[in-house]
Order: sequence, then C-alpha cells, then structure tokens
Amino acid sequence: MENNMITTDNGKTASIISYFTIIGWLIAYFAMHKDNRTELGSYQLRQTLLLNIIAIVLGWGIGFVLGILIATTGMLSLIYISYLVQLAIFIVWLIGLIGAINGQKKPMPIIGEKAQTMFASI
Repeated sequence: MENNMITTDNGKTASIISYFTIIGWLIAYFAMHKDNRTELGSYQLRQTLLLNIIAIVLGWGIGFVLGILIATTGMLSLIYISYLVQLAIFIVWLIGLIGAINGQKKPMPIIGEKAQTMFASI
C-alpha cells in the first residue's frame, strides 16, 4: 500500500516539475517518469511537451516575423502581438499547472486533447 502512495506522489511530482521549462520537462521525464510510469505523469508530460514545442516555435516565429515587420515599417506597436501570444501561452500553462498540482488529468485548453494523441507513447 505504501508503494502505491509513492508511485502516485511521483506521478504528481513529475507532472508539476514538467511545467517548468523544457529543462523541467526533461528532468521530470528522465529522472522521475521513465522508470516509474504513472497515468497522471504520462498525461501531464504529453501536455507540457506540446506546450513547450508550441511556445518555442511561436516565440521564434513571431519574433522573426515581427522583427522584420518592425524593421521595415518602424511600427513598434506590433510588439503587442507578441505580448498577446505570450499571455495566451501563460494562461494555458497556468491552467495546466493548476490541474497538475491538484493531481487531475484535466486537458489544457486548445492543445490538451491533441497532445494525448500526438505523444501517446509517453
């Protein structure tokens, strides 16, 4: 019985740690989840992997495009588009983190269900 409690806690701990950057995800996966898989850990790791990928791609992509647009047009106000995207990613991240803290398998808005099918092997 005590072993189940440890397994459940490790799943929750790995879930929470995975929300803190891609480095946190790597630590959660390789150090905590890989040899001690839990349903909660797998669920949250899938979500955070997709969120990290989206955040990185959007960050670079929007930064590149807006950099060119600002350089060519001089419209510094375009930077607010980047802020809105970052705010949206933060809100999705926060909703997921609250679910992980509560030990719930609650999908993140927009990406949660997609992550479960894309990374089913995790």
